[in-house]
Formats: sequence, structure tokens, C-alpha cells
Amino acid sequence: MNLLNPNIVSEYKSNSQKARVMTEFWTWENIFCPSCWSAICHYNNNKPVADFYCDSCNEDYELKSWKSLWTKIADWAYDTMISRLQDYNNPNFFFLNYKINHQITNFVVIPKHYFTPEIIEKRKPLLETAKRAWWVWCNVLLSWIPESWKIFYIKNWENRDKNDVLNDWNKTLFLREKKLESKGWILDIMKCIEMLKKKEFTLQEVYNFEPILKQKYPNNNFIKDKIRQQLQFLRDKEYLEFVSNGKYRVL
Repeated sequence: MNLLNPNIVSEYKSNSQKARVMTEFWTWENIFCPSCWSAICHYNNNKPVADFYCDSCNEDYELKSWKSLWTKIADWAYDTMISRLQDYNNPNFFFLNYKINHQITNFVVIPKHYFTPEIIEKRKPLLETAKRAWWVWCNVLLSWIPESWKIFYIKNWENRDKNDVLNDWNKTLFLREKKLESKGWILDIMKCIEMLKKKEFTLQEVYNFEPILKQKYPNNNFIKDKIRQQLQFLRDKEYLEFVSNGKYRVL
């Protein structure tokens, strides 16, 4: 059973400190790097937008934990977060969900190449009387992220096979070849495919998202051409398989 250890935080008074220490300790003890199987290391000091790193492949990971439903999670300063999204060294995200009895319900890694500014919500500035007056924090909008982009180590209390985690990680690494401003279309088409909720789909079914895509890209008069282009790209990267004329399958 995957359980946090409350015995290691008996000296702490703050509930937020207790949660941070318990979840970070459990992650350090139990989670391997999804990129290379190696053990992860904990940064000694608070590093902006990162908690763990892999000494073998140099991947960074930020851990967020919570007890509530998967909607949004408070994060670092908005400007810092947006700046890091444009940096190749921006972190991947670990998300740990646990119950009041310290049992871990879900543990997920979301690769950094899925994060774009629209996933990051700017919060209202702190009040003038606050310790960090006018500081602007942000939220990570988990509800925006498609289920297929979440790589589960633990899902609904059940541990997944290690090889499945590694295969899921490797499946979309091709997205790192794309710069932030150029991969928006690819991610949008992947999200449209996710919304179809099936492994096999037709070109026409993706065309049905044309009005939505037109709203996002009002200056593009060739939406269907762009859809076909992105489907071809995803097929070339072996994310999709071309089944027959106008029919695709998610691999």
C-alpha cells in the first residue's frame, strides 16, 4: 500500500510544511526517473520551479501534492513560470494526490513539453498589506490537460507497470523538437483526438473541430489543410497509425 509517513513530521507545526515534507520524502524514496529508470535526487535548497532532478539524464521535476479534485494547483510566481516555459530546462511535473488517511490515490508525471502559457492561470496580485504585496502567483490548470497526457505511476490506488510508464514517456518526446510557439497546433490536434474518446477515428471527425480551431486561429483560412498536416506529422512520429483512407488509430 502506498502511504505517506506522518511519523517523520511530528516536529512540524504547519500543516502545509507537514504535507510538503511527507510528500517529498515519499517521492524521493519511491519514484524513479521516467526518462532513464534512475533514482531521482532532491535539490538541497528551494530552487524556483524544481524540487527533484535526475543525475543521469539531467531532467528536472517539480512536485505538487493535494487532497482535493483534479482541477487546478497553486504554483510559483506567474512571470517566473511563463519565463521557464520558454526555457529548454523547464521542469517536468509530478502530481501526487492523497487522502486524509495518508493513502496515495494517484501519482502522475506530466512531461514539460505539454506545458504552454494557456495552461498557466494568472492569479490576482496579493493585497497591499500582504508580506509580498503585489506579488502575482499562478495556478496550473489540470482540467485543461487531456487524460492521455498524464503518465500515471499510480492510478486509483493501483501501481502501474514500470515499463508502461517508460513507454508512455518515450511516446511523445518528439514534441521537444518543437519550439513553444510552433507546437501549439500539434497539441491542439492531439487534444481534439483525445476529445473523441476512442482509439480509431476518421479525418472527418477531426474536421468537425474546425469551428473551435478557427476561433483560436482566426487568421488561418486553411484549417482543414492544417489538420491534415498535423495528422501526417503525428503519423510520421508513430503517435498515430494510418489505417485506411481517412481513418487513423492512436498507438
